[in-house]
Amino acid sequence: MKPITIVIVDDHKLVREAWSYALNSDKHFTVVAECGTAEEGVEMVRQLCPDIVIMDINLPGMNGIDATAEIRKFSPGSKILGVSLHSQPAYAKKMMQYGALGYLTKNSSREEMFTAIREVYNGRKFICDEIKSIITEQAMNGNKVQKDLNSLSHREIEVINKVKEGFSSKEIAEALCISIKTVEVHRYNILKKLNLKNTVSLIGLIKNNSF
Repeated sequence: MKPITIVIVDDHKLVREAWSYALNSDKHFTVVAECGTAEEGVEMVRQLCPDIVIMDINLPGMNGIDATAEIRKFSPGSKILGVSLHSQPAYAKKMMQYGALGYLTKNSSREEMFTAIREVYNGRKFICDEIKSIITEQAMNGNKVQKDLNSLSHREIEVINKVKEGFSSKEIAEALCISIKTVEVHRYNILKKLNLKNTVSLIGLIKNNSF
């Protein structure tokens, strides 16, 4: 049986190298390319048509969610496995809505990544244990707030993460390469979706929920 061909898209070189080493050490996998931006990843997939694309969500320029949608248009045979630092289920939901079959966090083990690749390669959906645990906890608690969080867009979650880090609207605009006005619109929409009165309430919510 030929090895499963893989393209890795992640903006951290050390992460790419570590994943490549681990995967290439197993005879069932072979990493055919790795790159640091979504744009490069889309082009690599266009040229190589790999079996699997390991796609980081938070990338400079085009994000991994949009890149996933783009890849699905011209290489439907390439199965996409989303990866992120964030354990908020909303990320997994968005990624899979745009065409990914699986989702891991960067807390996942090597064994779980290998399992995810095999499952996705065989056309089955895969969600890592960390995300499933959070979803189960939310369901048991009947937490309406978490349901509201899942209604947020990818960009809105990015803005929330910057607020969590203490960024001002100006700093968020610079970090995300958008205008201050756009940041303020996102902040307004976030408060509206989460039924919050002000930023103080948002900060309190952030402290009690994972993103």
